[in-house]
Amino acid sequence: MLRSKTVSWVSLSLCGGLGLLAAACATGNEGAAPGPSTPPAAAAPSFQEQVAAGRKLYEEHCADCHGDEGEGGTKAPRVVGLAQGALPLNPPADRKYRKNRFVTVADVADFVVPNMPPGKGNSLPADQYWDILAFDLHANGVDLPKPLTPELAKTLTIPR
Repeated sequence: MLRSKTVSWVSLSLCGGLGLLAAACATGNEGAAPGPSTPPAAAAPSFQEQVAAGRKLYEEHCADCHGDEGEGGTKAPRVVGLAQGALPLNPPADRKYRKNRFVTVADVADFVVPNMPPGKGNSLPADQYWDILAFDLHANGVDLPKPLTPELAKTLTIPR
């Protein structure tokens, strides 16, 4: 459970990472009543739905490097288990790409989106990055009462 907006979280240094992108597209139909040519807006997925989708995406884009259970390996660091070294506050000295601190979940996203998967940063749709991050949160024992969003991620502090 989440208490005082503190996340017992995961390293979404995770391969597929998370796109802090909340894209708003102007369609020129602002204020128009929905009609036959205007499809209804899709409902946002629940956190549990994000976790389920994120599990599949993690397996596809992240597990080869970060391990099936997020335990890390020779190719990439662990993303699950803060007590075992996941998501260190400061970037380890041997890291080539990570230069920022991981204070909030949004900080992790800021690193992951442009860098993960390696050599293919920004290659996934934004919602898929958020799904992977939701899965990683869940794998670290954090379940949120509402969907993980860029705004919420800014308020979630990784406990130290």
